Amino acid sequence: MSQVTKYQMLIDGQWCDASDGKTFDSTSPSTGAVWAKIPEATADDVDRAVRAADRAFTTGPWASMTPSARGGCLRKLGDLLAAQSESLGRTETIDTGKMLKETRWQAKYIAEFFHFYAGAADKIAGETLPIDKPDLFVFTQREPLGVVAAIVPWNSQLFLVAVKIGPALAAGNTVVLKASEHASAAMLEFGQLIEAAGFPPGVVNIVTGHGDPCGRVLTSHPLVARISFTGGPGAARHVLYNSAENFAEVSLELGGKSPFIVFDDADIESAVNGSIAGIFGATGQSCVAGSRLYLHEDIADAFLERMVALAGHIRIGDPLEEDTQMGPLCTQGQLHHIEAELAHAQSQGAHLICGGKQPAGMGGTYFEPTIIECPSQDLRIVDTELFGPVLSVLRFRTEGQVIALANATKHGLAAGIFTRDGARQMRMAKAVRAGIVWVNTYRAVSPIAAFGGVKGSGYGRESGFQAMYDYTRPKTIWVNTSSTPMANPFVMR
Repeated sequence: MSQVTKYQMLIDGQWCDASDGKTFDSTSPSTGAVWAKIPEATADDVDRAVRAADRAFTTGPWASMTPSARGGCLRKLGDLLAAQSESLGRTETIDTGKMLKETRWQAKYIAEFFHFYAGAADKIAGETLPIDKPDLFVFTQREPLGVVAAIVPWNSQLFLVAVKIGPALAAGNTVVLKASEHASAAMLEFGQLIEAAGFPPGVVNIVTGHGDPCGRVLTSHPLVARISFTGGPGAARHVLYNSAENFAEVSLELGGKSPFIVFDDADIESAVNGSIAGIFGATGQSCVAGSRLYLHEDIADAFLERMVALAGHIRIGDPLEEDTQMGPLCTQGQLHHIEAELAHAQSQGAHLICGGKQPAGMGGTYFEPTIIECPSQDLRIVDTELFGPVLSVLRFRTEGQVIALANATKHGLAAGIFTRDGARQMRMAKAVRAGIVWVNTYRAVSPIAAFGGVKGSGYGRESGFQAMYDYTRPKTIWVNTSSTPMANPFVMR
């Protein structure tokens, strides 16, 4: 990785540098070395991208393309993504530190999302209304909104791009995609597939840069009709503030601190494996990470003994190597944040069971799998998203108690429940306030199933058939079928 790769943005079908020539460095988390130069978009660059998307929406060939033809482009995109999964996964691994075997598999599976929306593109329909007036035929049709601003973080880029631009394009919108400043390279390489799939110029544009000016100009632009944002609550507040300028529709996915609840009748082997996957998979850098573990008192000690043993054998190393099981954190900022929160939790009485530090003799931003038991729900670490391999553990006695603990959070994205009791499964799934509940499994996703949270985890849904309708608005059309002229409006009968 001694050679530094220089990337360009995709605007109006052309690859280009920032208008002032500025770039920023992308650093590989596994080595700490600069490996890529990324364009730092100016306000003019973002404006140009939005206007290109608006032209494509209003006057370009995309505007007159049939839904079936749009679906054909999406299907081709899915095919290309599957074919290029190895190279895209490798780039994402170098840029983010996620394991190659995960990024490669994810890129290949995400092709299914584009295939799903390809098949759904010509299934968007309006309805006829049984109106309460004679001689009037009234119906609705769904129309695309216009230019969509799609903003994605670094950690699940291809998945989040698929669940945003898949339904947006299927519905007939155009898109300006802002890649994360922490890891932009995979998104820019993905842009090459957009061209090859046959999308007309301007339908999908990809810009790179920081929150200001890039994100600010994009989310406040008067030609943007909808904003789909995934990221942290701080940035989301700026997005909402900016959207006051254009009254764009907004959907937010803001992460979580998901409860993972294990009852005394659970299959312990399955629950331990689920918890390991939920918190140490992707180095804990997942918005649905099961980072709050609630264990029934009767099985807590045995559960933790088994989990600590497995955590101690997780192979930490180069994410490009096939035998690596956990790679580095993406940024130094995450590392410092985790260290500070662990120290604070211990000062409040939390007990560190395992991990809690960087592995000896390793560079980069690696961090050990960490389990910390908390004496109280009131500890800050219990409700603070760390975005790393850190698990907070608490014990409970009754079902009512754990429901109260699980819901005592500002977050509400996901939850995991492990129990063999079928009635309890249904009670818990209903009682826990979260947008996604997994029962006796964890981290499963599908293009068919909606994804999103409640409370501080945001609002709006991605994936699923309904997502396409969220990128449209209904138009109501009234047709007078009578041969009789309209009555004089000044003669009341």
